[in-house]
Amino acid sequence: MRLTDHQLIALFTDLLGVDNVVLFDRLIPNLHQRIVNSLTPDSLSPACVLYPQTISELAKAIALAYEHRLRVLPCGNATKLDWGGLVSRADLVISTAKLNRVIEHCVGDLTVTVESGVKYQNLQTVLGKEGQFLAIDPPYRANATIGGILATASAGSLRHRYNSVRDMCLGIEFVRADGEVVKAGGRVVKNVAGYDLMKLLTGSYGTLGIASRITFRLYPLPEFTQIVVITGTAEAIAQAQQKIGTSVLTPTACDLLSETMIADLGLGQGIGLVLQFASLKASVIEQCDRIAVLAKELNLEVQMLGTAEEFWELLEIMIWQEDLRNSDQSEDDASMVCKLGVLPSTSVSLLQECEQIFDEQSYYLQIHAGSGLGVLRLEDVQDLGAIANQISKVRSIADSCGGFLSILEAPQALKFDKAMLGNASNLENIWGYRGNARDIMLKIQQQFDPRGLLSCDRL
Repeated sequence: MRLTDHQLIALFTDLLGVDNVVLFDRLIPNLHQRIVNSLTPDSLSPACVLYPQTISELAKAIALAYEHRLRVLPCGNATKLDWGGLVSRADLVISTAKLNRVIEHCVGDLTVTVESGVKYQNLQTVLGKEGQFLAIDPPYRANATIGGILATASAGSLRHRYNSVRDMCLGIEFVRADGEVVKAGGRVVKNVAGYDLMKLLTGSYGTLGIASRITFRLYPLPEFTQIVVITGTAEAIAQAQQKIGTSVLTPTACDLLSETMIADLGLGQGIGLVLQFASLKASVIEQCDRIAVLAKELNLEVQMLGTAEEFWELLEIMIWQEDLRNSDQSEDDASMVCKLGVLPSTSVSLLQECEQIFDEQSYYLQIHAGSGLGVLRLEDVQDLGAIANQISKVRSIADSCGGFLSILEAPQALKFDKAMLGNASNLENIWGYRGNARDIMLKIQQQFDPRGLLSCDRL
């Protein structure tokens, strides 16, 4: 017999205490809306949000949900809860936000073990006191939790030098759909014990389990950091990108920016290539001088920017616009964010083609030149049919370049109600993963969660 909302709330209140069970209609507006946006429009609202304070409480809550066949929507601070596909139903939401302890920081080993609810920015502050940092730069960094970053595999420009979230993760502890606690990996850099579940859980969007404890590798803070921006024609920027990629230069970030971004940042005209160098001061200065010489050879404009931190904060505001996202947006203010990937050698041509596709649409496009991964932001999204057609065109281009495009943030109707989208082609493929690994992913999910209780239908 299925539990009523009243019975469900009473059950988990007995387990966690009244202070750790919040009724859905009493949530703060931003969290309430984020949860609504992550569910299909025809889904019933969850009864409550649970906030376990220990890993033991988290495991018991999941076990209780499993026993009563309750569908669970896992989250941290919910900064990226509405990314990707919509969840078809959630009886309750379980947040790891109160699992926020730094368990162990091994300074000499350059590793740190934390609970999944630790905020990214708070962790960087703790590590910075020892001259170290976690080499991941995710969106919404002020409020993003470590567990949410792992679940969405969200990294930024530093991936050029330090690789992805998967490469940073050394060990993981997570709670399965049946409440069992599972561990994989370890707390040392050289570790070969067991199956590599760290990589499997990274980017799984809460469909395989809920991370409770994670160990990361760290890096020393650099002595000196400098950002160089070169701008000009697409052809010259493509040549510069190729020369830099085959040179001995070692930028920690190398991003292509669309003309719209360069113009709005006040950095001139044309496509831009942003390079960050972070190392010993003498090395950074030498490499910046080489970039200046290369830019002169290719007739490109070159600028040395001031504080690197301020530049990346400005870029994050431009792409992600967290303040606008947390406000009550009208339909006229609706925006859309996509993740895409192409072969690095085709990234400049993609920028050019997007200029034609979005000639009358306000947009920003950033591509990490080393990996070919990028972020596309569209603003003033009103005509969903027209937007869907534009996105389908970009996705077709990405497919032809051996890449992909998937929607992260968008109006709910664009993800759910295809009838609203007119005759846009290839609609069934513009969000969610439809690649050749989908069948394997679904089979793995079936093994981890045979009852389909975690992030139901997210894939």
